[in-house]
Amino acid sequence: MSPPPVEEISNLDAATTPVTAVPDAPYPRHWEADVVAADGATAHLRPITPADADAVVAFHGRLSERTRYYRYFSPYPTIPARDLKRFVEVDHHDSVALVLWLGGEIIAIGRYVRLGADEAGGANDAAEVAFVVRDDHQGRGLGSILLEHLAAAAQEVGIRRFVAEVLAENRAMVHTFRQAGYDVTRSLDGSTLHLEFDVAATDRSTEVRRSREQAAEARSVSNVLTPRSVAVVGASTDEHKLGHVVLRNLLLGGFTGPVYPVNPEARSVRGVRAYPTVTDIPDDVDLAVLAVPPEEVPGVVDGCLAKGVRALVVVTSGFGETGDAGIARQRELVTDARSRGMRVVGPSALGVVNLDPAVRLNASLAPTLPPPGRVGFFCQSGALGIQILAAAAQRRLGLSTFVSAGNRADLSGNDLMQYWDTDPATDVVLLYLESFGNPRKFARVARRLARRKPVVAVASGRHATPGLAASTSPLEEASVGAVFDQSGVIRVGSVDELFDVALLVANQPLPRGPRIGVVGNSSALGLLAADVALANGMHLAFPPVDVGAMADPAELADAALQALEDDRCDALVIVFSPPVATDGAAHADALAEVVTSADKPVTTTFLASSGVPEHLVVPSEFGGSAVPARGSVPSYPSPERAVVALARVVRYTQWLERPVGDFVVPPGCDLAAARAFVDDLGPVETALVLDDDQTAELLRRVGIRIAPFRRARTRDQAVEAARALRADGGAEVVVKTVVRTWRHRSDLAGVRTGLSDDESVAYAYQQLTDLSGSPEVDVQVQVPPGMPVVVELRDDPSFGSLVSFGLAGVVTELLGDRAYRATPLSTMDAHTLVRAPRAAPMLDGYRGARPMDLAALEDLLLRVGQLADHVPELRSLVLDPVLVAERGVHPTSIRAVLGPPPGPRDGGPRRLRG
Repeated sequence: MSPPPVEEISNLDAATTPVTAVPDAPYPRHWEADVVAADGATAHLRPITPADADAVVAFHGRLSERTRYYRYFSPYPTIPARDLKRFVEVDHHDSVALVLWLGGEIIAIGRYVRLGADEAGGANDAAEVAFVVRDDHQGRGLGSILLEHLAAAAQEVGIRRFVAEVLAENRAMVHTFRQAGYDVTRSLDGSTLHLEFDVAATDRSTEVRRSREQAAEARSVSNVLTPRSVAVVGASTDEHKLGHVVLRNLLLGGFTGPVYPVNPEARSVRGVRAYPTVTDIPDDVDLAVLAVPPEEVPGVVDGCLAKGVRALVVVTSGFGETGDAGIARQRELVTDARSRGMRVVGPSALGVVNLDPAVRLNASLAPTLPPPGRVGFFCQSGALGIQILAAAAQRRLGLSTFVSAGNRADLSGNDLMQYWDTDPATDVVLLYLESFGNPRKFARVARRLARRKPVVAVASGRHATPGLAASTSPLEEASVGAVFDQSGVIRVGSVDELFDVALLVANQPLPRGPRIGVVGNSSALGLLAADVALANGMHLAFPPVDVGAMADPAELADAALQALEDDRCDALVIVFSPPVATDGAAHADALAEVVTSADKPVTTTFLASSGVPEHLVVPSEFGGSAVPARGSVPSYPSPERAVVALARVVRYTQWLERPVGDFVVPPGCDLAAARAFVDDLGPVETALVLDDDQTAELLRRVGIRIAPFRRARTRDQAVEAARALRADGGAEVVVKTVVRTWRHRSDLAGVRTGLSDDESVAYAYQQLTDLSGSPEVDVQVQVPPGMPVVVELRDDPSFGSLVSFGLAGVVTELLGDRAYRATPLSTMDAHTLVRAPRAAPMLDGYRGARPMDLAALEDLLLRVGQLADHVPELRSLVLDPVLVAERGVHPTSIRAVLGPPPGPRDGGPRRLRG
């Protein structure tokens, strides 16, 4: 992309004020995105427009001579007018340019231009690509972001390959191409490297993209949680105001950096010098906490940009929670902050906490904090966050970091999980989720994180309506359950249970299996623990051991030691009620000698009220307030809670032991052909029910074959259809009414099977038309006998597509015996899905029956999952029934509905959710 001869610019026709977002933009709006650079700061990316001409000239003027030479292969000191026109006037198809904005300035530009016609005179599928980054923003990973977005745009318009000409000495640019994960071919012509690669994502490029995403988003959270300095904007002298409370908590918490109150009407607040505005602060500011009225927030954001603030915590309310006007203010806040390089916690946030002794940050409204520990906690509600922190302190659960995100307009639980994934100070992650921003990304990030660290979550109130109680439909409940199960998230139902599990995984090793031992001095408590264990899917390693109500400390400790040394026992529950006139301290000391730091998890119900030493985790009023050391034993108020917590962790370890599974495209699954088929139908703006022929063709393109069928509207047509199908190799046919209420009855009233001659087909036609009142029937080749099952693709408004599986039949429907998995499906997801319904053993040789072909069934589910993932317009698909035979599976009845794609996707180039 070398420039033409240089000429000076005398006048610019397109001299307008640059803007980061363009109303009524002439380009595809989904090409616009907020992105996170490698240093955690944000920028706004969008296609170029003619109105950007002045900004492009200013951008070029700030490039060093070396950068201009690397980009243009010549000094190129100024942009000629005709070049400028060519740069900013693109067709967003054969010529595309993307610009990265920070504030009102362009900091990077990337472009591609389709090469000339191919040898046959058709459109070339290759384009030349190039980009340039302003010198003061180089090294922030902006080139790789531009390359990802250019590649995605190119694929949409039929460009398959990028070529690039790079000076061999331009090592940074060569590194950007080589490290992007594409299969790059290189050739050297003098001092110029010719690079060429396909733009389609590869496993390696996807891995690189997600690794960079994780690192960048983790860094953006680190900017919030590890600031070197904090400004409190709106730090009032009134101790009842939010700004004063935040400032007080920062000072009393002992934050290790400087704290700057911002108050235009006070010289100092709480004895600390105050400044009229953020820009008046003489030193750098990393984090700003905003406690000003919502109408003042935009001006404060501008000041934070000028000051170089890296992140905002907005405790101010009056945004999205107040209605349409507040939602608009909230959207403006996030747009302004991101375009100026800042992430936002809130608005209506409780704040953020980092208990690392090197930081000691309490930029929150919380009056009580737990001790430092190794548990990270994310929630949304401020009021709930205060209660959670108080409960954690009371139960002596030590936290590493805590974020209460309020309206979660920007920073979300996904971002925090990205941070905790590589945070060496966090071993356990707790989530209290009221909504999901990008559930597909949540599933992916949580699945990776849970392989390293336990993730425990409460999902509550996702569909609450103002004035009404929150409610969750069975499908919505199935969605949450499917995502959590696939991701290895330990789901609990309450905050109390959240802490029950957290105390266990934070202090004890994971169990090796589901075999539980029960030891105690009360047969009633021991039997209660055993019953709860069995009810929660665990097994008793041996009958509960009762040492007797008056057993001395040594006897109790010896019984516990024998249980721990028993190879049949994977985990131990100790239930103890102190004898009369005994506080239990001696028994606790004796137990501590044998159970503390054991290599098997131990939980207790230690009903002592005093004298319990620090090595047992009990409420603070029963033994002090310091956080216990790793290996301490959690104590619960009842055997039920101790065992249920253990059962949750056992299921997590069983998930860890499963093979990870692969995301594969089965042979013969042509996703591009399926995509093309839907595209040929035209834009899908409302629900579109496909007819059977269209549905069969769509499925055929992903390798799902439907038994051949023909539609008949008269008796003669039915007979002729049967003859044609038998001539094609079908020995027998079935005739089915098209009226679904009759067709899918469990008594098969709307179906006639085993028809081998014209007379039986004619008779069946007459019966079914008389029964249904419709003259239409389907004549279909009869498939081998098998077990009928139902495979569905169901649409969840929050999570997108769910694959549902269960055996066919009215009893199964009545009992709701269906299992669900969220797309995309891995091989392990398909494997567990076909075995998840309670009736699934009927497919695998139940009571001596011959087993059905489960491998073929798994293959079918993988194809359905891939189809759903690559054709998001497919909002519903029903295969009912699918006959699972001893060899093969045979879908016989199908129905599909297209519609506008659901919420946020988790693919393509990196971007922050809108």
